[in-house]
Amino acid sequence: MNLSKLTCFVFSSLLFITQGYSQVVGYVKGGQVINTVTTAVPFLRINPDARAGGMGDVGIATPADVNAVFLNSAKMAFLETDYGFSISFTPWLKALVNDIYMGGLSGYYKVKEKQTVQLGLKYFSLGTITFTDAGGQEIGQFRPQEFSFDAGYSRKLGKHFAIAATLRFIYSNLSNIGVGGVPTFPGYAGAADVSWLYQQRFGKGTMKHDVLVGMCLSNIGNKISYTRNAKNADYLPTNLGIGFGYTLNIDNKNAVGIYTDINRLLVPTPQPLDIPTEFPGDTLDVIRNPEYDKNNDGFADWRQKSPITGMFTSFADAPGEMYRDKNGKITRTPGSRFREEMREFTFGVGAEYMYNKQFGVRFGYFYEPRTKGARQFLTAGLTLKYSIAGLNFSYLIPTTIQRNPLDNTLRFSLLFDFTSGGPKKGGVGISLTDEPPGRKNKKTKEGESGEQKENSPRQLEQKQIERKELKPLPIEPK
Repeated sequence: MNLSKLTCFVFSSLLFITQGYSQVVGYVKGGQVINTVTTAVPFLRINPDARAGGMGDVGIATPADVNAVFLNSAKMAFLETDYGFSISFTPWLKALVNDIYMGGLSGYYKVKEKQTVQLGLKYFSLGTITFTDAGGQEIGQFRPQEFSFDAGYSRKLGKHFAIAATLRFIYSNLSNIGVGGVPTFPGYAGAADVSWLYQQRFGKGTMKHDVLVGMCLSNIGNKISYTRNAKNADYLPTNLGIGFGYTLNIDNKNAVGIYTDINRLLVPTPQPLDIPTEFPGDTLDVIRNPEYDKNNDGFADWRQKSPITGMFTSFADAPGEMYRDKNGKITRTPGSRFREEMREFTFGVGAEYMYNKQFGVRFGYFYEPRTKGARQFLTAGLTLKYSIAGLNFSYLIPTTIQRNPLDNTLRFSLLFDFTSGGPKKGGVGISLTDEPPGRKNKKTKEGESGEQKENSPRQLEQKQIERKELKPLPIEPK
């Protein structure tokens, strides 16, 4: 596919947005500063799971399935089946192009009752890019691609709590053509996730209540670079996610759940290169930010923090609304730094209904503030399951008049779950209720034998009568 020069420019801008010297400052209504937090390999934050995609990308504290490896691996310890796998496919940015997609592959195996190992793979293809020079002449074509490979271990610590650790290898090859005379190379990185989940059931009788709370700290790793200059290295999308969930199991066939996720990137917030004068929003005159590059090495100071330092300082490094007053002093609008920090949180909420563990519908909403990316959309999804196989489908519904590249995004996930001994034992990975159909064990009480089963009250009475009838006759004296 040949892309227009405009699309190539957009691609190049996305590729090197965090490698430039300047930070462009913009404003939305009310004088709020547009200051999006950017990282390398953003595909790591794209979730290929169609079930979560149908609930506003919510999945940290939802009932476990095989795709939990992409959201919160600790959930894998609560899976009831013994092993399974999933295949996912997502056409990406289909509103702009037709050859960008993400594929996902995940699988798990229960080593013991409380221990599970899992694998995950994400593959992101950016289609074919045609590069042109300033005169519009084609200088080459390239097919950028990225992937990550995960290996994780989850374990239950008691009946209701589980933890997990995941290691991740990341590969990103975005261009074989240098920029500004600087050659580019594929980028490599390593990262890790740590997560936990608490799941508790309440209630007696048919109706039961499940409460879930989880957390996932993902993509803790080194920076990634596409050049030989270490100062050009960019942060991975280290993310802190906290999830809450509630499931109402109405009876053995009907269950309703509502879930929510709160996420925040733990990377430094970009600092502005230029500061407007007089008041926020006045861009007629700007001055250079003296705190942008204190050592004058040509690279922003905020980009030279270590990943660990950036994680801890990310909670209080937002620049806020900076400007120079009439006296020439650089100042900030009171409270603007705190407000900007709060805008770096994203929120998702989703609801799910399952019938007989074979059919389900779900809806969700995702919200990101306008100054931090402006992703705001509704989602819907379906689940169909038969025997060991399940199909999840989701659709992204735009909520703004402005055209969004994510409009009408579709996701598909095909899941397979197996139980040792064959499918007759039942089991699914997408259930909201406690046990899959046919999963309940038909156990006899400890010490119960076939002879004891026959000793019903009626049978005991009959035996007593028989013993009386067989009682020896008294011996008459001679």
